[in-house]
Order: sequence, then structure tokens, then C-alpha cells
Amino acid sequence: MVRKQEEKVKYLTEKEFSKLISAIEKTKDTVYGRYWLRDKLIFLIAFECGLRATEVGGLKKEDFNASANELYCRRLKGSNNNTIRLTKTTATLLKKYLRESSNDSEYIFMSRKGEQITNFTLNKICKKYFHLAKLPNDKAHFHTIKHTAGVFLAEQGLDIKEVQYILGHKKVDNTMIYFQFTTKQQDELYRKLKR
Repeated sequence: MVRKQEEKVKYLTEKEFSKLISAIEKTKDTVYGRYWLRDKLIFLIAFECGLRATEVGGLKKEDFNASANELYCRRLKGSNNNTIRLTKTTATLLKKYLRESSNDSEYIFMSRKGEQITNFTLNKICKKYFHLAKLPNDKAHFHTIKHTAGVFLAEQGLDIKEVQYILGHKKVDNTMIYFQFTTKQQDELYRKLKR
């Protein structure tokens, strides 16, 4: 993972992200069970599309092309809107959620009060699940998920333009922080040096 920028960029390792998703799934048969699928989808979609909290809250049902498993992402802060193909697992869960949801709003994700989900609510949900997953408090912010996506994509070997597209960055400089010599890049460097 990114080492040089650790102090500035808070992100989850793959293991930590898996713990987060597992913590959400474990609430299925608890008092929070009514919202487990919504919450799991919020984090999976934010991760797969590299979305900010406000962008997740702004997702509309019409943005999801179920036949292509694609989601149109309206970006903020001067970023580029784009269409991202979801994993088959996430797309299947989203189809199920939309079929079973009693939500007649234009928005995909609603609060318990039946209103469009807000940044405040998303950060509250984030803190709850980070606590349940026993993840570090200093990472318990929704924007951590966007950073997690950036680091993950860089470590998967995508080039900077590919990561820039997925994250919707207008300027490649914003994407550079995820390429500050990840652990895998260092391993490859030392392999080349036979060290």
C-alpha cells in the first residue's frame, strides 16, 4: 500500500475493507438488519466507483443500467462524470435491492426517515461499521473509501490514466497520490534488482 503519503491519505487495506463488509453482513440478523443490504451496497458502490459521500447520496435509479451492470456517476468538485461497470456481484445485489426496496424516490439510497441520504448520515453509518469492524477511528470517514479505491486500483497494476478515469479526476495530479510507490511496486522494483 502507499507508504510515503500514509500521514495524508487515510485508506483501508484489502483485509480491512473485507472486515468492514463482513461487519455489515453480520448485522443482517440484528436490530440494524433492515438496512444491511443498503449499507453494504453503499460501501461496495463507493469503492468500485471511487465515489465521495455526496456523490453516493446523489445516485438516482435512472443512473443504473441494469442490462449492462453500469452506473452513471455524477462527480462533484470539478471532477468528470463517468459511467462505471460494477462487478457482477455488486450489480446483482443492486438489482435485488431495487426490486425489494419500498423506496419510491428517484434516489437509490434513502435514510431511515425516507429522505435522500446525506453526507452526515453516510459518515454516521461509516463510523458505526468501522467501530463494529474494529477498524482505526482515524480512518472512520466516508472519504477513506475513495482513497481505498485509489490505492487498490494502483496496486492492481492499472496505469495512472485508468485510475484517473475510474475516480473521475479531471487532473492527473489528483491521481498521483495513489502512485507514491505502493508495496507491490516496491516488491517489483526489488525483484528487478534481485534483492
